[in-house]
Amino acid sequence: MKWATWQNVGVDRMACAWLIRRWIDPKAEFIFVPVGTKPLPRNAEPFDIPGTQYSHHHGHSTFYVFLKKHKLNDPTLERISRIVDEADVVQEVAVEPAAAGLDLICRGLSRISKDDPEALERGFLVYEALYAELSADEI
Repeated sequence: MKWATWQNVGVDRMACAWLIRRWIDPKAEFIFVPVGTKPLPRNAEPFDIPGTQYSHHHGHSTFYVFLKKHKLNDPTLERISRIVDEADVVQEVAVEPAAAGLDLICRGLSRISKDDPEALERGFLVYEALYAELSADEI
């Protein structure tokens, strides 16, 4: 399946793409469109674009929305969701120390990558490492 999101991926879009590829659609292909593109590509499911089913809702990141819609009840994914929420959505209280660092790393990956597909591939490694480390804490 094809998935569409805006160009210049950051912390939430990288997290969503990793989640899609890892748990929802292993053969996912990603399309990147300029911010504000209308209409969106008809042959792709949009994500992290306002007004779509997979976007921020009720103060939560798109990553959180994916977890709930796909009933992914994994404690490690839920922890990553809290980190992504705090990194990407204005929060009144900071409780996840990794959030600011994750946001900086993802922005840096976008800066040093030649394009969004390369940034996603690099981001997948970051999220895979984060999942592995947080999973170890669950044991």
